[in-house]
Amino acid sequence: MKVVNYILKDINIVQNTQMFNFSLDSILLPNFVTLNKNIKNILDIGCGNAPIPLILSTKTDAKIVGVEIQKEVYDLAVESVNINKLQDKIEIVNEDINEYSKKFDREVFDVITCNPPFFKVNENSNFKKDIYKTIARHEITLKLSDVFRISRKLLKNNGVLAMVHRPERLVEILDEMKKNNIEPKKIQFVYPKKNMSANILLIEGKKNGNPGLKILPPIYAHNDNGEYTEDIKKFFY
Repeated sequence: MKVVNYILKDINIVQNTQMFNFSLDSILLPNFVTLNKNIKNILDIGCGNAPIPLILSTKTDAKIVGVEIQKEVYDLAVESVNINKLQDKIEIVNEDINEYSKKFDREVFDVITCNPPFFKVNENSNFKKDIYKTIARHEITLKLSDVFRISRKLLKNNGVLAMVHRPERLVEILDEMKKNNIEPKKIQFVYPKKNMSANILLIEGKKNGNPGLKILPPIYAHNDNGEYTEDIKKFFY
């Protein structure tokens, strides 16, 4: 069933309750990525129904391109952009990012964001019958290495890649960054509650950047009563 929910105070998002709806990851990433007034072009890889482009549109005047491989999810993204009258700021493309990236022979984006599939595919992979969730969660059409290879090609010199992922893959992420000349610049861990292990990793790197990594203060998502903390609530306004 199709529904319209608010993602920010003045921004709505179209969702299908039978598909993979946006999560806290998609709220955190656009509030983590480094933005400045000189940014002209942003690419969001695997944009889903466009939560990250929608939030970014409130933070920058840059042109934002979201690429989504699944047609039905792409349609939701387009509808979300339209109901918020953001067609002049956000362009949604229905294509495999691996193919889309081949259209460019030079560095074109100042910033790339990505909330990629978190799970590798192996003999123990537990695929859901729902193809939307399977593609969103597992590295079927987009591998971690693809994100960095594409970012290396499409980012301008000193351009920024910001990603949300899982802490258990941090070493692999750092390795892929180094292979692709993307220097890790800042990391932030998100914890479900205090005294629990982190379950979300926010990481940003700069293409051909100078060494110098910052570990930002932790974010705690929920209070003991299960409600969002003030640190999280502020992202919704």
